[in-house]
Amino acid sequence: MDIPLIDLKAQYDNLKNELDKVTIDVLSGSKYIMGENVVKFEREFNKYLNVKHSISVGNGTDALVIALKALGIGEGDEVITSTYTFFATAESISAVGAVPVFVDVEKDTFNIDPQKIEEKITEKTRAIMPVHIFGQPADMDEINIIAKKHNLYVIEDACQAIGAQYKGKMVGTLGDIAAFSFFPTKNLGAAGDGGMIVTNNDNIATIVKALRTHGSGENGQKAYNLLNGEKEEVKKDSEDNTVYNPLKYYNYLIGFNSRLDEIQAALLRVKLRELDKWNNKRVDTAKHYNESLNETELVVPYKSENGTHVYHMYILQSEDRSGLVEYLKENGIATGVYYPVPLHQQKAYKDLGYKKGDMPNSEYLSERTFAVPIYPELNNEQKEYIVETIKKFK
Repeated sequence: MDIPLIDLKAQYDNLKNELDKVTIDVLSGSKYIMGENVVKFEREFNKYLNVKHSISVGNGTDALVIALKALGIGEGDEVITSTYTFFATAESISAVGAVPVFVDVEKDTFNIDPQKIEEKITEKTRAIMPVHIFGQPADMDEINIIAKKHNLYVIEDACQAIGAQYKGKMVGTLGDIAAFSFFPTKNLGAAGDGGMIVTNNDNIATIVKALRTHGSGENGQKAYNLLNGEKEEVKKDSEDNTVYNPLKYYNYLIGFNSRLDEIQAALLRVKLRELDKWNNKRVDTAKHYNESLNETELVVPYKSENGTHVYHMYILQSEDRSGLVEYLKENGIATGVYYPVPLHQQKAYKDLGYKKGDMPNSEYLSERTFAVPIYPELNNEQKEYIVETIKKFK
């Protein structure tokens, strides 16, 4: 039996008729940029999260970069974040000219340790960027208390945690601004790249909307007025963004070209309706794994009592990771190692001066953790095969 780490073909097959239809509808309608599906998807995302503003962008990394830029974070600033996460988290900070300041994680949740944040705050610190790693919310109450005390922004990297909740509130609504990714392997994945920025702050939302389209047009002018205290009358954008919008040639800020494609928005609208069902299936599979593997020497994922876990990844820990991963591969079970090198040890950040031993929990986890399949389309036979195969490893 061969079981991939995630089966995107199975997901497509289950929704084939609807996904094919909305794709053809977009192609036949010939409005490909900022069309009605983008507008409707953003509104539906607002409703799903119970947030005021959802602004779609080209990908999750752009979402983080534009969020930072919209807050005015740049050259000479510092942003505190986790060292145990995907590179894009820190890369986005560097991309705006700021410096990522790494903090170790909690050994059980894998999330940034709030108890270690305050010691990293300096006069240059502008924001804290917690990552809700693998689908489990960080300890946002403690993070927000620290941020308020030091007058810092909180930027949620929610790229792995769509649908998760923290104390009854949706992840992405717990800070000043948040970023989501729709990379195909995410719990809500596009057929390509895509991202979303969400906020309850009207002014920040206006600036984000301007930055995603070259700082031009109606939102560019509104953002310029906000940032410069001007009251110039705002000209209205054209409704046709695909062929010709004359106001896009009036630029007010230095921005980006980062828009969610109309086809991707149409596909994501279909999938958003399935998201809670898919996340519940992930939770059920995680419970089954936990119960089946609790008598092995493996460490199963810890779930905090503060919120829900949507298991973007199901992460196990093994003292013989390489041996077990190779054994599972030989038996047709795909795995993934997340993450083999913490960010403070990446060569790209060698100049920051971190050394081995600075982040002991992250370094410990990076040598032991690995993921096994948990996608919603897994059937009972596949789950049992995974469990029984793991149990047989010596």
